[in-house]
Amino acid sequence: MPYTPKPIDTVKVALPRELAALTEKLAENAHDNWAKQRIAEGWTYGPRRDDKAKKHPDLIPYAGLPDSEKEYDRKAAMETLKAIIALGYDVVKPRR
Repeated sequence: MPYTPKPIDTVKVALPRELAALTEKLAENAHDNWAKQRIAEGWTYGPRRDDKAKKHPDLIPYAGLPDSEKEYDRKAAMETLKAIIALGYDVVKPRR
């Protein structure tokens, strides 16, 4: 059975500048959740990915990732925020 992805249409959604910091925080959080899951599955750091040995070069803190890997997480975070807005929700920073 063929699968046709149908993501929420976010083409017309522009993220406000004030969400840039939130995007980066969500990207870091996504990486940390991914890493936590991998570690729970027995994966450890290795200079090259090795599925049999459960080694992965990205099992490092977000700050140490190459920009290409950070960009992957950033895009996912931005698309999530855009989807929230496209669905009619507001993302606002709480007043402190």
